Amino acid sequence: MRLTRLDHSALIVRDLEKTRHFYGTVLGLEEVPRPTTFKVGGCWFKGPNFELHFILEKDTTSPAGWVDPGLGGKSGLAHHLAFAVENLDEAKRTLEQHGIPLSAGPFQRGDGIVQIYVDDPDGHFIELFARVNMPDLPVLDRSAVHR
Repeated sequence: MRLTRLDHSALIVRDLEKTRHFYGTVLGLEEVPRPTTFKVGGCWFKGPNFELHFILEKDTTSPAGWVDPGLGGKSGLAHHLAFAVENLDEAKRTLEQHGIPLSAGPFQRGDGIVQIYVDDPDGHFIELFARVNMPDLPVLDRSAVHR
């Protein structure tokens, strides 16, 4: 078998309008039509070479969001989606304009990448990252975190 690409990820959400605002307005993804065979509440968004499919919690048995990442979330050691951005400062300004606080970061990954993390309206952990020259920002030690 040879995989050709990751096509989409599906996330369970509680509120489609909050989801549309976060992923469409804040992150700038394009909402695209779903096939008419989907009779459950939801919405789909398209980014460069990927899609995110959102399913309304009340129409499935899976719960919305992810569990609290605990201390591991403070260093990115948790389930998350990661998006590259062109300009990390612009991304932080956009988040601030929409009242979305950082959940973690900024910190260096150790290979020239700087990361920040936010939570979407349902608690999905989202990483935004860019290659940024910030020599004064310490590199975060990613040691194991135990419960």
